[in-house]
Amino acid sequence: MQFLELRQDLIQTVLQMNRMGINQGTSGNAAARVPEGFLITPSGMAYEDITPEDIVLKRFNGTYESPNGLRKPSSEWRFHEDIFNDRPDANAIVHTHGKAVMTIACMQREIPPFHYMIGLAGGDTIRCAPYQTFATKELSIVAVEALKDRKACLLANHGQIALGSNLKQALSMAMEVETLCDVYWRTLIAGGPTILDKNQMDEALEKFNKGYGSAKAFVSSESK
Repeated sequence: MQFLELRQDLIQTVLQMNRMGINQGTSGNAAARVPEGFLITPSGMAYEDITPEDIVLKRFNGTYESPNGLRKPSSEWRFHEDIFNDRPDANAIVHTHGKAVMTIACMQREIPPFHYMIGLAGGDTIRCAPYQTFATKELSIVAVEALKDRKACLLANHGQIALGSNLKQALSMAMEVETLCDVYWRTLIAGGPTILDKNQMDEALEKFNKGYGSAKAFVSSESK
């Protein structure tokens, strides 16, 4: 079987999403780039039931297959494909429906620079893409736009997308966004956060760009 280790990593990634509490049920999905397209979790399967034979190879030419011939790709395959096409620096994508992420996404708010760790996602905000129906091309379009120069975004009234140079890094980014959303809504309840100014965020971004913290884990698409 082609890409056995990567198929196993995908299964462990989605299982870990639920164990970490940043997703539940089968609501999220994950994908990893391969030369002809990407591997993606199948549609409508409980994570604990997925085997490597169920992982779907979705080719950029439009075709797909699973080794057992039984599975279709996740219904959200469109934004995975369009993000991979738009972002050669990303080798892995994680999509989650965590409670904190959904809270802020359902408010249709971007996450402002209330904490310097926002900079891990690549800028001074984490954008929230406008609402579009799930599993549509329209959702894919707004997601790609919200991810311009970013490693994560929220999807209005939906969830989040996080990118990485591998699945471990994409999952780590998703966990960071969930944590930031959790703290952000707490500050809103308490009366609102104090926002860092541009100079303060520029300093933080400069440090992240130099490799401070886990930001250095997100490297070029040549890394595996």
